[in-house]
Amino acid sequence: MSDLAIYTIGVYGSTETSFFKKLEQNNIDTFCDIRQRRGVRGSKYRYVNSLYLQEKLKTMGIAYHYVKALAPTNEIRSMQHADDFAKGVVKKDRTTLSTAFIHAYQSLILQPFDCEALLADLKAAHAQNVVFFCIEEWPEACHRSLVATKLQQKFHLKLKHL
Repeated sequence: MSDLAIYTIGVYGSTETSFFKKLEQNNIDTFCDIRQRRGVRGSKYRYVNSLYLQEKLKTMGIAYHYVKALAPTNEIRSMQHADDFAKGVVKKDRTTLSTAFIHAYQSLILQPFDCEALLADLKAAHAQNVVFFCIEEWPEACHRSLVATKLQQKFHLKLKHL
């Protein structure tokens, strides 16, 4: 078992205060942004737009890493959009990922991704409590849960969804 613990967090359903308090309460020292686009439309969630987010994390002593290789491609995202549309669900209300998205993400993104290199980089940076971030409120509705589960199983890491 590694000393490293992994967490996941989304932004929908949170406030700026509650979002950053979760990071603080769980002693997060490393923040891995795995979004394809690092911005959110509108003012409600502006605190997770890239520049503001990075500045805020810096003041909290939390290292920021953008891991674009873990972001779903437009093609994979379109599979989820089609499923959401068919079910009449908007992204912020989604509670699960489609089977097509999961299969495509696992085979095209996760399978070829070098998890060992990521873990080595995190350990070299002395990371202990690493959070993987995307926007959906529920981990089951977001690719971050797929990433975290793979890392947990492969390296026997502690996992907690915030």
